[in-house]
Amino acid sequence: MAVSSSTLQLARSHSVTPNAGAPLSAWAASVAAQSAADTARIVSMLTSGAGPLTTRAKPKPKNRANPPVPIAPGRQILSIPNYIARAGLGTPAQTLLVAIDPSNDAAWVPCSACAGCAASSPSFSPTQSSTYRTVPCGSPQCAQVPSPSCPAGVGSSCGFNLTYAASTFQAVLGQDSLALENNVVVSYTFGCLRVVSGNSVPPQGLIGFGRGPLSFLSQTKDTYGSVFSYCLPNYRSSNFSGTLKLGPIGQPKRIKTTPLLYNPHRPSLYYVNMIGIRVGSKVVQVPQSALAFNPVTGSGTIIDAGTMFTRLAAPVYAAVRDAFRGRVRTPVAPPLGGFDTCYNVTVSVPTVTFMFAGAVAVTLPEENVMIHSSSGGVACLAMAAGPSDGVNAALNVLASMQQQNQRVLFDVANGRVGFSRELCTA
Repeated sequence: MAVSSSTLQLARSHSVTPNAGAPLSAWAASVAAQSAADTARIVSMLTSGAGPLTTRAKPKPKNRANPPVPIAPGRQILSIPNYIARAGLGTPAQTLLVAIDPSNDAAWVPCSACAGCAASSPSFSPTQSSTYRTVPCGSPQCAQVPSPSCPAGVGSSCGFNLTYAASTFQAVLGQDSLALENNVVVSYTFGCLRVVSGNSVPPQGLIGFGRGPLSFLSQTKDTYGSVFSYCLPNYRSSNFSGTLKLGPIGQPKRIKTTPLLYNPHRPSLYYVNMIGIRVGSKVVQVPQSALAFNPVTGSGTIIDAGTMFTRLAAPVYAAVRDAFRGRVRTPVAPPLGGFDTCYNVTVSVPTVTFMFAGAVAVTLPEENVMIHSSSGGVACLAMAAGPSDGVNAALNVLASMQQQNQRVLFDVANGRVGFSRELCTA
């Protein structure tokens, strides 16, 4: 059956002309490492404990637009795949470059004397803030963290353990003033990192924008109305040219939206109903069971900005890859960095379009479809198959590279996700 949709951006095919003969080993190793990190992240997202869904009660946001928060790719600045924002924590404010993560709930920062935290990165000193307070065991916030630890009983400091990608850490729950640009939240609850194992934790901390009880969205729902959006600059940029917009005022008025879905087993994640994919002008023949939202089996599609490259369930990816190769009609080069559809000659790149329920379609320009080696010698389709078995096998993850230069709106209060083309790379 034909799918009727409204395309947000009609992009023509572009030519990709790599510079042949350049060394590729370092680039391939770097991309392979990022691909492995994406895999670890997806596993941790789907196996970590999650609290109850944010309330759907209508909040009372401000009646004016809040100042946009500048964001930048963390790849060039901190060597991490996440996008980052400047945050001021405490009184007086201590500045940190924190990761903005819509698939996690809790916030955490490295605190002074943290074992295993990056020694060369700034950390937060609770003793230097006049407004810092520890959160005691027995408090509602302590009950909301995963794996709370209260060996000294009620009234003592609340500790917790968490897994993030390939890392684990121990933290103490605290509260202090948090400022993102000029958006100030009093008594924000976050984790103060004490022990870290592994190197996947963003070195200066993270703020979770998921849907769980300790996320930024939940802690500020009376101020920002459970609404935010972002525009992600190209991952190669080092400029804070992207923006995070908080609250319903100032969001795009002309934006196509699709329903936000709820998975009771993973209530923090942003599920949408992807109903098809086009390569060029043709809809790819994909089994609907591989796209259908099903909380029981784990199948469905999420929007995530912490994973760098889109991962599609194996049958979905195979169909997209074959259709893409069929349109390009050029022999592929050997696989590189975890990507299996690469070219070392000039090719005409077809568009790729994600289609969602509600007559919404997002057509990707060439820069969101292909990843280029640092020398320009090879260009690869910047998507990959998910695992062949396990709980993650049925999940489609639409990642940050495919969201570049799009305004992506998360309107939890009204149960919708929106997409609008916006150039924010500088």
